[in-house]
Amino acid sequence: MSKQLYTTLNNGTQMPLLGLGVYEMHKKEAEQAIETALHIGYRLVDTATMYHNESEVGNAVRNSGINRDEIFVTTKVNNPDQGYDATMRAFDQSMKKLNIDYINLYLVHWPIKGKRKETWKALEELYNNKQVRAIGVANYLIPFLKELETYSNITPAVDQMEFTPFLFMQEELEYCKQRKIQLQSYTPLTKGEKLKDKRIIGLAEKYKKTPAQIVLRWNIQHGVSTIPKSSNEARLKENFDIFDFEISEEDMQLMDTFNENLRLVGDPLAML
Repeated sequence: MSKQLYTTLNNGTQMPLLGLGVYEMHKKEAEQAIETALHIGYRLVDTATMYHNESEVGNAVRNSGINRDEIFVTTKVNNPDQGYDATMRAFDQSMKKLNIDYINLYLVHWPIKGKRKETWKALEELYNNKQVRAIGVANYLIPFLKELETYSNITPAVDQMEFTPFLFMQEELEYCKQRKIQLQSYTPLTKGEKLKDKRIIGLAEKYKKTPAQIVLRWNIQHGVSTIPKSSNEARLKENFDIFDFEISEEDMQLMDTFNENLRLVGDPLAML
């Protein structure tokens, strides 16, 4: 099995480039998937209050037998919990549910209108109090990042958004790179919708990899962290096995042309 790659966040924190997303995984399914993933070699688990499985994530981390310092845990403040005081309370609840010593990364889940400034101030407070190792945002496209710059004292370490060859957020990628914000992609495999695309299949045959591995590798070579979701052991192994090959520059540029603005999750700009 190939070896995990890491990225260094803008505050010096090390984060695995590949992780496991656990959206819509519940109870035993979530715990089992995480334990299996950790056994395979995954070291990043991405959850959220909205997913209702923080307790299961914590159980899996504690029961894994792996040193806590080796596992990177992300969670996010839920939309109804935004605002300064509510965010502080939500963080305490997440800590209780996870029942682990610390959270590696705490994100604002969505850019909620009228709450963005106070929510971010709460995250800065948590970071300054050393209650969390890094803070960031999710679904913050350029207009939200520009707005954030007007009131933030801390640059987000991570911006998590929907990002695939078919939703190639090139401007966001460049904007984040210039500001040393680590872009992280969710729904990287388009919920399977585009894995039968003939161009992806052609590249998979060329590199003797699967379509999913081609798409995940495209993310990694763009310097984008990615968190595919799966509870299937074979798929977990497949998704992890992307560090032993490289897509050529020519083929990377070809994949960049696949963009068709295919958005499978809500458009954040509707929050403006």
